[in-house]
Amino acid sequence: MQPSERSGILIALCGFALLSVGDAVIKSMAGEFSPLGVAAIRFALGAAGLSLLLGLNEGRAAFRPLNPRLQAVRGICLAAASLCFFSAIFVMPLATAMALAFVSPVIVALLSGPLLGEKVRPAVWVASMIALSGVVLVLRPNLAELGWVALLPLLSAFFFASMIIANRASAGQGSAMSMQVFMQIGAMPVLILAATAGHFSGVESLRLTVPDWTIAARCAVVAVTASAAHWLAYIGTQRAGAATIAPTTYVQMLVATFMGWWWFGDVPDLLTLVGAAIIIGAGLLLWWTTPREPASAATD
Repeated sequence: MQPSERSGILIALCGFALLSVGDAVIKSMAGEFSPLGVAAIRFALGAAGLSLLLGLNEGRAAFRPLNPRLQAVRGICLAAASLCFFSAIFVMPLATAMALAFVSPVIVALLSGPLLGEKVRPAVWVASMIALSGVVLVLRPNLAELGWVALLPLLSAFFFASMIIANRASAGQGSAMSMQVFMQIGAMPVLILAATAGHFSGVESLRLTVPDWTIAARCAVVAVTASAAHWLAYIGTQRAGAATIAPTTYVQMLVATFMGWWWFGDVPDLLTLVGAAIIIGAGLLLWWTTPREPASAATD
């Protein structure tokens, strides 16, 4: 392994670990503010900060997307995935929500057939069945305790997978930073509407109030850590290639489990950990059986 690959893997690991730290910060606001409001504030801050950086580095022309409808789809998928995941970690252990969200690589592989015209390989169906068994293990106590709310991480995984598909379709339509800005700006109307609808829904936990400085500060921390995490993952991918970096995303499960135990006293039971391992195994199976791209395309 070349030194650049080693450094790329290390950088990507730091990025993905940082994402789970941000998720733990979000969970710390459970019961203090609407999860829909948290999502809206977090992405408003992120969109503003990244837009400022994009304007300073690339000028006004960078804000003109080549395909506005596709960028809107990316934003809507990001908003939906974030709303579902933020809501999930407000009501269930962080490690459990994370384990279920890791179904997204399998969903991406399944959706790539009908949406991108790619051939669905036999390994995808095998991995899907394996992942489904893991989902059943992770869901079994939460579905009984929480009801249909326990399905929120799966919905988040579906919308996240849809966003990945849209990202593939929009490859080459702008710089890495402009693509992040388009996605976050596209998510903003959905997030604002969702937060407003939640406020008027009559559900007390979704009622919006003027956030105190601690809520705003934690949302700002998450906006910064998430943006930094995505940037680190991007740099890592540039150095080591997408295929090499792909498995490192599962470090999020380890960090989420540790953060959940350390901050919130959530200790996953044995069957939940087994289910998480099965889901991760399904994702790794997809990675191992996926044909490798040429080196020139690996950093896309």
